[in-house]
This record gives sequence, structure tokens and C-alpha cells, in this order.
Amino acid sequence: MPENPWSENKSYSNDYDLENELEPISSLTSDLLESEDINTHFYRGLAGRRRKAAVALSIIWSGTIALHLFSWGIWVVLGLATLMGVHALRIILARPRFVPEAIAIDEPAQLPFVSLLVAAKNEETVISSLVSTLCGLDYPAERYELWVIDDNSTDRTAEVLDQLTQTYRQLHVVHRAADAGGGKSGALNEVWSQAKGDIIGVFDADARVPSDLLRRVLPLFECDSVGAVQVQKAVLQAEDPTHPQRNNLWIRGQQAEMALDSYFQQQRIAIGGIGELRGNGQFVRRAALERCGGWNEETITDDLDLTFRLHLDRWDVDFMLFPAVKEEGVTRAIGLWHQRNRWAEGGYQRYLDYWQLIVRNRMGNRKAMDMALFCMTQYIMPTAAIPDLTMAIARHTAPMLAPLTAITVVFSLIGMFLGLRRIQDGPRYAPRPSRQRANHGPTILATLFHAVYGTIYMLHWLPVIASTTARISVRPKRLKWVKTIHHGTDEAWLNLGEQVGEQVGK
Repeated sequence: MPENPWSENKSYSNDYDLENELEPISSLTSDLLESEDINTHFYRGLAGRRRKAAVALSIIWSGTIALHLFSWGIWVVLGLATLMGVHALRIILARPRFVPEAIAIDEPAQLPFVSLLVAAKNEETVISSLVSTLCGLDYPAERYELWVIDDNSTDRTAEVLDQLTQTYRQLHVVHRAADAGGGKSGALNEVWSQAKGDIIGVFDADARVPSDLLRRVLPLFECDSVGAVQVQKAVLQAEDPTHPQRNNLWIRGQQAEMALDSYFQQQRIAIGGIGELRGNGQFVRRAALERCGGWNEETITDDLDLTFRLHLDRWDVDFMLFPAVKEEGVTRAIGLWHQRNRWAEGGYQRYLDYWQLIVRNRMGNRKAMDMALFCMTQYIMPTAAIPDLTMAIARHTAPMLAPLTAITVVFSLIGMFLGLRRIQDGPRYAPRPSRQRANHGPTILATLFHAVYGTIYMLHWLPVIASTTARISVRPKRLKWVKTIHHGTDEAWLNLGEQVGEQVGK
């Protein structure tokens, strides 16, 4: 899939002067010892990411080498494997929370007011369809609004949006200047304070949104501790049986990956662990967003960054499996590589930015343990794989981290299989005849093969994480944001052509 750069705030960078580069390691812990109240203060993109990343890389590599050189190394690995195994078993055996009934609309005036936000840049092929869908939701029109931020598009996105304002009264359009910074976070921050909603929803321009989504999401906010809700994401091409790219291997892999993510989200939340935002289809309580100061313009993944800040401020992030928000999957390896490198860097940055608050255990014991073990599997182990394999080859021994790797692979396979079956089961609130998987859905064997392939596909994260953690430790500049181009549907292109024809006729 073709890629185009998305210009960002020039201040977002890992660059800083040489003097800061050479600060002693003790400076990393100086703030930790201060008595300053930081309940509502967050470290946003502080200078020193590269230095902190270099220290982390040194600790991981030297620690891995030490495991090979000392006899007690195997006991450390076995101890970690035991902790991971117990936590994985708790996640698998957990019972996900019950899905509440959709909110009734008998008294519209009593319903929460919702503001929907979409940051769009060069999205002329999909924006019209999205606006039409979001302005026609099964929710009282007077109780929600839609804000679309045109982030200095160079195609016809701005023109299409201006035309749509004549049709939809809920639609508000904001055009950003060429020198506006902050990327997607900057675009969202420009309007969320103007929006009136008690609940703020965020969608990508290629989202396909079910009509009853708001009525399904809002009941989850009845719990006062819930600061945000993430809706399940599904791959658009995989959900359409007639789509020509439905059996694309990258699409099949992403379908399994999203099923795994959805499964982990539900199970982790069920045991008091961390729920995470995924950008497209996220809903945030205004009060929580205000306490966190809006979206962070100094990060490359606004959703992952906001996830940590919400948990550090003692909010919970809930998850809704049905109905799902669909989005276009990446169909080419180069597009997947750019996307995953951005996700990897943004996910790693939050540990570098907020480590002081994390070690203060501001999330609580359950979330801290859950976060630590998933950090181990997602970031530490892939980073440690390079010195582990090097030492194994040099010493003619098996990789020291093999037990941890085995648990991670088996855990991923089981989670992916159960996640795929859970999605195939259909929503709990659906009538029983509409969710009879046995006669219409994939067989258990077919799902197992899909899970095995998905687990193999997930191995691409190993070089992505390993290269990312090494790169940001030595290179002075951060990863450039590369935006995925959305193609939309044939209908969207047809509508766009008709609009162009009308303009030419005028």
C-alpha cells in the first residue's frame, strides 16, 4: 500500500545537545527522589529519550550476557518463566466482564452528549463515507456532534468536507494551517476543548462504524472509574467475503493479530490488569482527558501514550468486543514495516517518558505486575534476543531465554485461537440463531490453522522491536511518521468522481 509522509511538530524529536547526552546516569533518578507532588504532572516527551534508551539497551544486553556467564543465570530465567506462566494461566482462566445492554433512547434529553473527532489528512477517498455514517448513527442527533479536522490536506479533502457541512448539521469542520504542529495529537487538541461532549470518541478516516455503536459503548462509562473504552478493531478486507484482498496473507495475519489483541484486552482487564487504547474507535471521558491534559503532541503514538497517563492517574480503560469498528488493513510488507516501526517506537517511548511514575507504583500492584510481564514479552525479550543468540553461538549452548520464548509462543497461540473463536461466536447480545457458528463459520481445525499462521506472522515483531530499541538508542533523530494511504471502496471513488464532475460543470 503506498505511503505518504505526515508532517509533524518539529519539536517532536529525540534530539538534544551533547551536554545532555553526557549527563551522568545518576541524573536519571534525581527526579525520583524529589518530593514534588506529581499526581497530575506527566513527563511529556522530555529531552533525554535517547540517553534513557541507551541506558536501557545497555542494561538488557549486559544482563543477558551475565545470565550466560554465571551459573545462577538459569535460575533467574526459570524464576521469570514461572512468573510469566502463572500470569499467563490467570489470563487464560479469567472470565471476561459481562457485556451490558445497549442504552435506551426513550428519554433523549437524559442521554450523555457525545463528541466524535476525526483527524484527516489527504482522505478524499474515504472521508465522505465516514461523515455520512457518523452523522446517521442510531443515537439522537441533538445529543452528539462530529468534528473533522482537516490537517492541511493537499488533495480534495478540505473541499469535500466543506460541501458536507451543507448536508449534515452535526458536522463541524476545522482547517489547520500548514505550520500547525503536533500531528494527529495536535489536531485533536485543537478541537476537543471546543467540543461539548461528556464523552469524546476518536476515529480514523477509514473507519467503518456500526450504527448502534454509541448505544453499546456508553453503558460502560456508568462505572465511575472507567476513563476510556476501546472498541474492538477488525480488518475491513477480512470481514468482507467478496473483497479481492480477503485472502491476502498480510490481511490474514492482521486479522489473527487483532483477534489476539482483543482477547488479551478482555482477559487482562478481567484480572485487574491494563486495558489499552488503539486509536481508532477509542472513547475517552472528558473529565479524564482534562486531568491528563489532552493528547500528547510529543509522542508518535497518541493512543498508547494516553493509555499510560490514564492508568497513572488511576483511571481504568475498558474494552468492548462487539460491535467492532472496521478499518483497512495493510496489504504490503513495506507498509506493514513502516506502521509497526511507528507502533514499536511509540510504545517504547512511554516507558522511557513515564518510568519515574511507573516505579512509584502509581498504577497499583495488579496493573504494575501485568504491565511488567507484558513489557517483558513485547520489548525486553526481543531486544535481548540478539545478545542471547550471540552468546549461545559463541558458547555452543542453547539460548538462555528459550523457556521464556516457549511460554510466549504457546501463550500467543492459545490466545489467538481463543480470540478467533470468541469473535466467531458473535456478540452475547445477539439472538441465538444469528450466532450459530457451527453451521456457517470456520471449523475448529480451520481456526487452529489460522492461529498457527498468525503466530508465525507475529514473529515479524522480533526484528521490529530489536531494531527499534537499538536505533533510538544511537540515532539522534526519531522515526519519521509515515501515513498509510486509504483507498476506500469503489462506491467512494464513484461518489468522488460525481462530485468532481459537478464542480467542472459549474
